[in-house]
Amino acid sequence: MTAPDLRAPPPTAAPPPRPAAEDVLDRAAWARGVRVKICGVTRLEDALAAARLGADAIGFNFWPRSKRHLSPGAAGEIVRRLPPHVATFGVFVNPTRDELLAALAASGVGAVQLHGDEPPALCLGLPVPVVKALRIGDARDLAALASYEVRAFLLDAPSAGYGGSGATFDWSLAAAAARELPVLLAGGLGPGNVAEAIRAVRPLGVDVASGVEASPGVKDPALLEQFIRRAKEAGR
Repeated sequence: MTAPDLRAPPPTAAPPPRPAAEDVLDRAAWARGVRVKICGVTRLEDALAAARLGADAIGFNFWPRSKRHLSPGAAGEIVRRLPPHVATFGVFVNPTRDELLAALAASGVGAVQLHGDEPPALCLGLPVPVVKALRIGDARDLAALASYEVRAFLLDAPSAGYGGSGATFDWSLAAAAARELPVLLAGGLGPGNVAEAIRAVRPLGVDVASGVEASPGVKDPALLEQFIRRAKEAGR
């Protein structure tokens, strides 16, 4: 029997897998194609269907006044059942830092999406990547992009309240931002226009909620399949 060589270095441990949210928000990995985020998920079966059909990310709305509200604890039950490559986002509107950290701990989501009037300081020093949502009505609204140090921006149409608008806006404004910054495009997207939107804007990803629903918070499997397939085809 040969004695072990005690001078040999110990085997190198494999590096930990990259968090899914980091990968989804990596603008340099364009070869992966456009990312698809399905937001406003409230049911496990919808989350699993979206993942099976090729969605890159799932979003849960933690704002209590949303029609698609889900508690962080309930979201955590879904997060634990998702494949590890699917990123998870928690959507907030004007939370305190303590509320935000508590929701992250309870849910286990891998990224934060701030959809209210949050100050730039709230985006700093958090344990997960941050996406800041901004409502874009005209070119002047793009100036707010310079105020935030975040991993990406979600651009949506103006609306009277908070949350998604369900309406489109001038995609040329989003395209101007996407040439310089990582942008997730939202606002009135659905299977019928997502390919056109991707070709016009060339965003990092697209975000949809109402455009793939049978009713608020309940996704339609056929619309999910059409949206994800058409987005992936257009974003290759």
